[in-house]
Amino acid sequence: MTTTDDALDAMPKRGINFAAMSSALSLVVIIVVFWAFFSWRQPGFLSSFNLLTLGRALAIDIVIGFAQMVVLATGGMNLAVGAIGVCTVMTSGYLMQTLGLPIPVAILGALALGAALGWLNGFAIVRTGVNSFVITLASANLFSGAMLILTKAVPLNGLPPEIGAFGKMRINLFTPALPVSPLLIIAIVIGIVLFILYRYSVLGRRILAAGANPRAAAMSGVPVDRVIVISHVLSGLLAAAAGMMLVARLGAAMPSVAGEDWLLPSFLGPVLGGTLLSGGAISVVGTMLGALLVTTIRSGLLVLQIGNFWLQLFLGLILLVAVLADRYRGIFAERRRLRRAAA
Repeated sequence: MTTTDDALDAMPKRGINFAAMSSALSLVVIIVVFWAFFSWRQPGFLSSFNLLTLGRALAIDIVIGFAQMVVLATGGMNLAVGAIGVCTVMTSGYLMQTLGLPIPVAILGALALGAALGWLNGFAIVRTGVNSFVITLASANLFSGAMLILTKAVPLNGLPPEIGAFGKMRINLFTPALPVSPLLIIAIVIGIVLFILYRYSVLGRRILAAGANPRAAAMSGVPVDRVIVISHVLSGLLAAAAGMMLVARLGAAMPSVAGEDWLLPSFLGPVLGGTLLSGGAISVVGTMLGALLVTTIRSGLLVLQIGNFWLQLFLGLILLVAVLADRYRGIFAERRRLRRAAA
């Protein structure tokens, strides 16, 4: 009789695949082309100020992508990423401004709330057996509606000045012409932790196994329901982290901007980067590159003073292309699996 770990060792390690590597290389080329085009049309695109601004926005987009990626790994999705972000933004503002709690305590409280809301999503999914699309769509409206009712959608602008100062901080990387936001460093550290989790830990391998084939994973001893709940807890925690980064960037807790446009970027980053919508394969580096592409397009259109409706058009087209590419990657991965099984 095989143990759970033995079964996991026997399973194909789909977390890093050739299709994802190809997607990452393609993304690098596309990003370079966009950077060349935007800098040609508007030299200010490569200014230190714009690079710093782009880095701040990129950090949040990366973590938003991670929040979706960890659920996509199980073959599910989380449409409540933005709603959880709204809840944590306003909760952190309330804890700091109204209750006067220290900044670390408020941040920990907001992160705990995000994890708890993620747990509610995961628990509802495994207990009811209802698709994650339906559960998280309902919870997205429930979470955001409840928070807006409780706060009356009033922004909290009296946060400690240290919050805004941290968000505006710049770290000169090698040269003052290449400033880096500490928010971007935090996003990269989160990416490293996630890479280690999915590449080297038993939990990460269990999550990918459950996403690749839930029935086979369950027969091998993987607690599928548990890893689904854990993935949603992690998603909620990452959405809360993105919300806290947004608070630092704005220096205020504003419900009107928190989570409003998170849904599309949350899918674009992972799917463009090689994460399969069907589950079982993720790409941390690819998600970061996908987020960089989205942020680059948004920043470039802003610098060129092109209307926001064009941004929605471009992002919608990119998502369509990404879904088609995901379909191809799924077919490619299945063919590789069949060839391995035949060998």
